[in-house]
Amino acid sequence: MSHTPETAAAPLQADPAHSAPTGSGPGEAPAAAVAGDAKPASHDSTLPEALVAFMLDQWAPAARELPEPIAHAEVFAARRRALSKLFPAETLIIPTGHEKVRANDTHYRFRPGSDFFYLTGNLEPDCVLVLQPQEGGGHRDILFVEPNPGRSDKTFFTDRVKGELWVGPRLGVEQSRARFGVDECRGLPELDAYLSGLVGTVTRPHRVLRGISKRVDKLLAQHDRDKQLGEALSEMRLLKDALEVEELEAVVASTKRGFEDVIRALPGGRSEREVEGIFNLRARVEGNDVGYGTIAASGHHACILHWTRNDGALEPGKLLLLDAGVEGNALYTADITRTLPINGKFSPEQREIYELVLAAQEAAIAEVKPGNDFMEPNRAAMRVLARGLDRLGILTVSAEEALKEDKQFYRRYSLHNVSHMLGLDVHDCAQARQQVYKYGKLKPGMVLTVEPGLYFQLDDETVPARYRGIGVRIEDDILVTDTGHRNLSLDIPRTVTDVEAWMAGLWTTRI
Repeated sequence: MSHTPETAAAPLQADPAHSAPTGSGPGEAPAAAVAGDAKPASHDSTLPEALVAFMLDQWAPAARELPEPIAHAEVFAARRRALSKLFPAETLIIPTGHEKVRANDTHYRFRPGSDFFYLTGNLEPDCVLVLQPQEGGGHRDILFVEPNPGRSDKTFFTDRVKGELWVGPRLGVEQSRARFGVDECRGLPELDAYLSGLVGTVTRPHRVLRGISKRVDKLLAQHDRDKQLGEALSEMRLLKDALEVEELEAVVASTKRGFEDVIRALPGGRSEREVEGIFNLRARVEGNDVGYGTIAASGHHACILHWTRNDGALEPGKLLLLDAGVEGNALYTADITRTLPINGKFSPEQREIYELVLAAQEAAIAEVKPGNDFMEPNRAAMRVLARGLDRLGILTVSAEEALKEDKQFYRRYSLHNVSHMLGLDVHDCAQARQQVYKYGKLKPGMVLTVEPGLYFQLDDETVPARYRGIGVRIEDDILVTDTGHRNLSLDIPRTVTDVEAWMAGLWTTRI
């Protein structure tokens, strides 16, 4: 996915999700109010007290066994310890966020904040992780979670947002402590008092990961030091270990299968929206979701960098730019782009542009090595693109003139840089300081995209008519190794010959 960056782990098998409802629920009333409640929700039926009493009676005792720890709980604990060392004697508050309203009283499927998940492995909404300083050094983990009162509280059937009969069970306090391996777990109702206690006549030093929880942001005044917590977490996440790389390899493999699903459907395909739906099905079958909005851009729509409307038709003879990635159940995402000829064969003009972009990508990938500037792959790609544009007669000045810092005329046809970090977020580590990200050095363990592109708008009179409406981007996910790099998506065909053979083979064998 194109982007201009400005700003110790496991194949982390996440805990099963406890998500908020995405629909209105069954029946005429989306939930129920109880007689005597101050304000029943709109259109909800009032429950007689006799029914409430009946609903609270005759349930089997709740299971007392504590759950097993999540896979690689020790990895999440090690991350918390690493963060602790960066901020001795300070209280650190990292929320996960809340369900987002889609419309009225329906919500998007909840996806936890990446930093919170990175430290806990917990997928439940509304939780807050606190690292509380201890005497003698280090921190104590306190995880605030939604309590689970079981069948003893009427909310299990009256609360449309959190009630078990509406949205499914949640772990609760003791179960969460055992599941996530934290030192202590408390109920969310205790959070306000705890946070208020951090502010007194003498303020206890604390830092908050801002912009995630309105509740937390409101309770604690913002300070300049808060920014450093977000920076530190992003910079911790810059380097992936072997288990994180395994997660990325797995989602890249799923993404390839999603691309193949799309290719098989192209001969009878009608629309970009169909392409989006086919790919997104693979993402939900094999993972948690798509890692970002799928870009399925046919024809001149490929010249729009983030075309997610996906409301166009598939036309034989045109190109389909498919920029998509599966997000796994441990929330790591792939980010792959392939530009495919809808009829299976590139035209001569399409091939010219495609091979120029591919040459730029190969030059950029060659510069992914430890010690190089993060921006060096970008510079290598832009040199190839500028010289190619000059050769095609598109630039109005020489390539060398166009490449000058005060000109950059080649960017009319390629607005974005070629790389961004990849991991739990598609544009990963966004809060890292520029001196360690955009203007930093590549290091083993970093995973970045390499994705040059050329985009010739239909109305661009600087471009020969035969190229107008052509948009090409090729994107792969690259791991920096000790000696160079490894293309995690190398198995997904890239050359003209390989792409055409790939498509032909899938059409021959499609079910």
